[in-house]
Amino acid sequence: MASTLEFHGIRKTFGSTVALESFDLTLEPGELVCLLGPSGCGKTTALRVAAGFEQPDAGRVEIGGADVVRVPAHKRNIGMVFQSYSLFPNLDVRSNVAFGLRVRRVSGTERDRRVGEALERVHLSAMAKRYPHQLSGGQQQRVALARALVVEPAVLLLDEPLSALDAKVRVGLREEIRRLQLQLGMTTLFVTHDQEEALSMADRIGVMSNGLLEQTGTPREVYAEPANPFVARFVGRINELPGHVDGSAIAVAGVRIDAPPPLGVANGSDVTLMSRPEDVRVRGLSNGDAATGALPGTVVSEHFAGSSSLLRVRLDRIDLLVDAQVDPTSDPLAPGDRVVIELRPSKVYVVPVE
Repeated sequence: MASTLEFHGIRKTFGSTVALESFDLTLEPGELVCLLGPSGCGKTTALRVAAGFEQPDAGRVEIGGADVVRVPAHKRNIGMVFQSYSLFPNLDVRSNVAFGLRVRRVSGTERDRRVGEALERVHLSAMAKRYPHQLSGGQQQRVALARALVVEPAVLLLDEPLSALDAKVRVGLREEIRRLQLQLGMTTLFVTHDQEEALSMADRIGVMSNGLLEQTGTPREVYAEPANPFVARFVGRINELPGHVDGSAIAVAGVRIDAPPPLGVANGSDVTLMSRPEDVRVRGLSNGDAATGALPGTVVSEHFAGSSSLLRVRLDRIDLLVDAQVDPTSDPLAPGDRVVIELRPSKVYVVPVE
């Protein structure tokens, strides 16, 4: 049965380096939460604290409401999948998957049944007698996943399990992991630095930086409503334009954008406007645009991506590159074309200049 996983006030240091500070996070039963952030942000440390591989300096970790900080790793009823597979090279697939059940002294009949079910779940029944060196990277990671699931853990922990795989295999396996997680209702903590993985798999995302949990929310919330500039920059592409507060709006290179200024920021103060490429409208420059004070520029490059194209536009007035996502079925724009861009005020994120 799925359990809660809770972190309360976790602090962890390594010498003078603070890896986690005031880390609070609760995973509900059956929820998949991704910890997302750059290398060294503390996400793997949080996972290792949950697993019992690291002892926190302060705080509690609870599984199903019970504090497990002083419980050894092998007694926490945790399933773990590592980036490096960590299979036993001298054991075949079936024996690798069965290892945790042998340690738990599960009877032979029950062990065979559960191993068979686990291999069937990951579509490896036909490879039960193969050894790790006879498998592809994706197949080895499926074995590691089966080994973690076969013990029926209260919580599943995944430490960048897809980062060693090529792109096509990675996409297929992340869909498989999500399918199994939903099917089994498994409470899962997934650590990754890949925003696409987090956005496509998670019920909620926790974005981390320098040991701090900057924001938690659904993928849509984190992407569309970033809590601070770090989250806005780290999750997805973002344009940044310099501006200043102009009464109840923001002015950018003489163009007034009807986006509300940040609270407490004085009139005339410098700010930065952040806007996603899909929220930037781009069109060909017409004769009337100069009079309206629109932001003119020149297309520098086009990056075709199938269902959309990403245009890079160099603005005239502030000599800045801006990305705009456009429908490739619309009138084509090519490098050298003169255009204007317009920002959607309701989708602009305005932050004070520090």
